[in-house]
Amino acid sequence: MRSDKETQSPSSTSPKRQQILRAAEDLFLAQGYGAVSMEAIARRAAVSKATLYAYFTGKDALFSCIVAERGRESLHDESLFPEEEIDLRAALLAIGLRLMRFLQRSRTLALQRVVIAERARFPELGQIVYRNGPARFVARMAPWVALLGRRGLLRPCLPEVATQHFLALVRGDLFLRGALGMTPAPTETEIAASVEAAVEVWLRAYQAPEDEVAS
Repeated sequence: MRSDKETQSPSSTSPKRQQILRAAEDLFLAQGYGAVSMEAIARRAAVSKATLYAYFTGKDALFSCIVAERGRESLHDESLFPEEEIDLRAALLAIGLRLMRFLQRSRTLALQRVVIAERARFPELGQIVYRNGPARFVARMAPWVALLGRRGLLRPCLPEVATQHFLALVRGDLFLRGALGMTPAPTETEIAASVEAAVEVWLRAYQAPEDEVAS
């Protein structure tokens, strides 16, 4: 199983690598994972097979990098997890909205459908998506939740579990509908309302009572 460090290289930002990733993603979304060959990816990217293999050892490495890069898009803004004095509700709303908007992107949902469709023949795809999606989010948010706990803003809790609960609440029904291809897509108003409800439930479960925070 590859780590983030193993799926990135000094050439990770090279135009050629990005060209290959875009070509591979287009083919995976259009044809599925199993139907796409490395030869087809090289042809679509207009590179030689030798060049393709110089960047990626196989389709699993390619798919892993695609998912990892998309996952990083949802978390790259460090201001999402402020360490100074904060409005907790506003911070959680910003995190939830950023996450839900990412999850509702057409390509994010399409990749999810590829994994669902190919899960029987390629179970490793599920591991790739989980490692670079939910697990990455928990690894990023849980230390922040722990910090909030130390500052007395949250009740005593297991940070990883609390973060998993937050993720589940935010994804909710909207993400399931999108992953199943149900239409129409939610409006921005519906997304905001769903995130607000998720944050409210999470705060009821984990926010420290005001008298404890004040003390």
